[in-house]
Amino acid sequence: MAASVPQEELPILEALVNIRNRLTALKKNRAEFIKPSDVNSLYQAVVKQGQYLYIFGYRLNDVRDEATSQGNRLDTTLADVFSLLSLFYLTIGRTKDAPATYSQIASMRQILNHMNESAVYNEADLAPFRRRISDLRQILQRDANEAKHPEAILKLLERQLGKCDSIVRSLEESLSVISVELVPVHEKLVTIRRKLVALAAKEGSHKADLKPLQEELRKIDSTRVDGKFLGPGGIVPASQAICTSLLEECFEIAQEIKANEDSKNVPTSLKPIYDRLSDLRAELEGLVLTHRWSLRETDLWNYSLSLQEIDKMRVDGKFLDSEGNRPEGQYVLLYLLRRCYGLIYRLLSSSEPVSEELTPIANKLSTVKKCLNEVLKYGGLFSPRDLYPYQLALHQIESRRKDGKFIGADGSIPEGQGTIMAHLNECHELIEMLKEAMDEGEFDEDEDDEYDYDDDDETVSGGGQQG
Repeated sequence: MAASVPQEELPILEALVNIRNRLTALKKNRAEFIKPSDVNSLYQAVVKQGQYLYIFGYRLNDVRDEATSQGNRLDTTLADVFSLLSLFYLTIGRTKDAPATYSQIASMRQILNHMNESAVYNEADLAPFRRRISDLRQILQRDANEAKHPEAILKLLERQLGKCDSIVRSLEESLSVISVELVPVHEKLVTIRRKLVALAAKEGSHKADLKPLQEELRKIDSTRVDGKFLGPGGIVPASQAICTSLLEECFEIAQEIKANEDSKNVPTSLKPIYDRLSDLRAELEGLVLTHRWSLRETDLWNYSLSLQEIDKMRVDGKFLDSEGNRPEGQYVLLYLLRRCYGLIYRLLSSSEPVSEELTPIANKLSTVKKCLNEVLKYGGLFSPRDLYPYQLALHQIESRRKDGKFIGADGSIPEGQGTIMAHLNECHELIEMLKEAMDEGEFDEDEDDEYDYDDDDETVSGGGQQG
């Protein structure tokens, strides 16, 4: 149970609740792009008072952990504020600023905790997290060296990142006890288990897909002698228990899939949770496909809250029914929950350093570049006339610049100028390469007079609100 908020902290809590409400209101406003100035003013509202710095610098960093029972409403509100601020930083394209790392760290920690709980992972699973931790630590160190943010906030972020690092080290140590002879067996079992839980989450008949997985398990099981996996020369390697328990768990999941073939995998008592998680997964998978065009990073806040609510329903890692029992179908729900966490982390990690306002331009340039690459790749008969639509599109985008910069609606210079200019230069280089590939004697250069660059043409429009 959360601890009560001390009397002296109530004014701070009230101020943070007010900031969270303002952030939430700004998140819901889809009528206009999010302005960096609005985000910065809210960020400054959090850090400018010495009271907040005391909370960040001492109590949270050195004593309390919002994930433990010691945390009170102040801690959870503070975590909400930082999560929302982090998503806003990603939305305005400031992905390399320290505050932008908070939501990524929190998402990473959720996934790592679930990996630790399931004990189903291998070296290949941990490597991306190790690299990402290194990248995020570089961001924090750079901002610390440049004094871009208050020291107390950087310490808070470093502490959160350190917790992820600690979990990864713990997971790596757990794998280190597996003997070399059993590593291939362990990795194969991890892969099979993942396929089984993914299969359990699918509706319909699973017989055709289940049979080869069961055969693989029987094949692995047949290599044991007296219940032991043997190494070269008949030796009995260490870490038998890890592989044996994983093998048994795979058999249990396969048996549960088979037993629940006619009941759609999940008992009635858990069906509401299953339906909710399935809907969340479908929406997040849709965002993974369309995020370049439709995602505002702050949209992920609602998904994160929904998943946290569902995760908190578990007791000792299991979902209970109304009578306090643990129904079958746990593997399916945990798979869906972890899948959703993974999708959110993927969306956060793939956020580009381009502001929401410049995203439509970046998307159009990406499309033009992709088309030009396809033309260059496959070649064929084409003339200068065929390049005019691309040149026109680039001209329309370039005409929006003022003094070499793309200017926002409020007169500011949005983040992502370098990224867009890099795309623009690549497109021009591709057009030059295509021109060089043409036979110069085949075309009449007077054709240029038939086309005029009209800035009002709707072929490529850099403006407008995202859908």
